Amino acid sequence: MAMIFLGGSRDIFELPVPVIERIGAIVAAEHGVLIGDAPGADAEIQSLLAGYNYEHVGVFHAGPEPRNNLGDWAAYHIPPPEGARGFAVHAEKDREMARRADFGLMVWDGASPGTCLNVLRLVVIGSPCVVYDTMRGIAATVHNTADWCAMLHHAGSDVRRKVEGRLSADERLALKA
Repeated sequence: MAMIFLGGSRDIFELPVPVIERIGAIVAAEHGVLIGDAPGADAEIQSLLAGYNYEHVGVFHAGPEPRNNLGDWAAYHIPPPEGARGFAVHAEKDREMARRADFGLMVWDGASPGTCLNVLRLVVIGSPCVVYDTMRGIAATVHNTADWCAMLHHAGSDVRRKVEGRLSADERLALKA
């Protein structure tokens, strides 16, 4: 059973049809799903999986309890580093899901630095990630850091600055390799 990290932007509240179809294929193949607890795409994907009564799901959360666990699945608490604030509170949880995943499927609005970084985290460890870009209405598979840089190129300069500001030292090194 392959493990697939599903996620996306917090500002996405309706999943595109191609994403729904891909998630249906994941369910049909009985792959394991790793997902966060955020509102937006995570909650929408959880709702879809709950509608299938799908059992092979793990919900990862940084807070004491998941913000969303719509299928009452196994929950994995990944505490943030001491003193973490803002995006850093959830970054370690996202890194853990990427470490455990064989593949990824991300729904990106072209603006979310967190979703963009999750794609990078996957490809750095050799796990390809299908990215559905809602701004451009396209899906593409990101296999390596060159593909990731090309994806980021389509984002605005403000998004690129936010992504660069959130990169860990290891992620920066991976981009230079």
